[in-house]
Amino acid sequence: MLICVLGDAHIDVVVGVREPVAADTDTRAQASLAVGGQAANVAAWAVALGGASRLIAATATDLAASLVTAELARRGVELVGPRVEGNTGVVVALSDGGDKRSMLTDRGVGPELSAGAIDPAWLDDCSWLHLPGYSLTAEPVRGAAFAAAAAARDRSARLSVDLSSTAAITECGVGEFRKLLASLRPDVLLGNQAETELIGELPEMPGMTVITKLGAGGVIAGGRHYPAQRTRPADSTGAGDAFAAGYLVGGVALGLAAAARAVATMGAMP
Repeated sequence: MLICVLGDAHIDVVVGVREPVAADTDTRAQASLAVGGQAANVAAWAVALGGASRLIAATATDLAASLVTAELARRGVELVGPRVEGNTGVVVALSDGGDKRSMLTDRGVGPELSAGAIDPAWLDDCSWLHLPGYSLTAEPVRGAAFAAAAAARDRSARLSVDLSSTAAITECGVGEFRKLLASLRPDVLLGNQAETELIGELPEMPGMTVITKLGAGGVIAGGRHYPAQRTRPADSTGAGDAFAAGYLVGGVALGLAAAARAVATMGAMP
């Protein structure tokens, strides 16, 4: 099964803070550096869970871009998309040790992917096209997302959308984001509880499966509650992306297993 994902590939700096941050001096922490980005995370998890993935993303021209490209290739992710002058995005994720995290985000050239850069052939043999909400809340990447979605529909691929961020949705405008979803008509919509509550019910899209991610509480999928798998939490960064990949590859059970695996380790990738 080939999962196509359109969105960001950047550098993640995950910082696990074990004590209150002290002003003007040192605070003990555990930090890791890795390739990330919601789209890249889903693509990497799809491969790790037995599927295949193709990531459609803009690649920068700085030194970090070579790291991103090499790491995705090492993980078996096929990367396609234009090279864009500029810097690779960086996200600093501050983790409290498992349950919560805050993200400081610089998306770099990620949003610069344009509709004109999309080759419809990139959607050949695609079972799913997965769109993070970040790919819908800014231009020109929004146009690229719609172009890819049209190519995916022409090839009978299914479409999933992750709501991604209450901040990004609010900045876009909740009403505008609802209109975007109505135009895309995804088969599956994923989001955490705050994100799905912000969007509200979408009765104009019958047949769409809504999946609400509840963290340690598991997920609600199609109105049914599924408990999370037991694990020892280390860092929740990327757990939702792992669930999304697992769901697309093999359904709710595989998604929950992937999320538990993600929570047990530092960083967002498998």
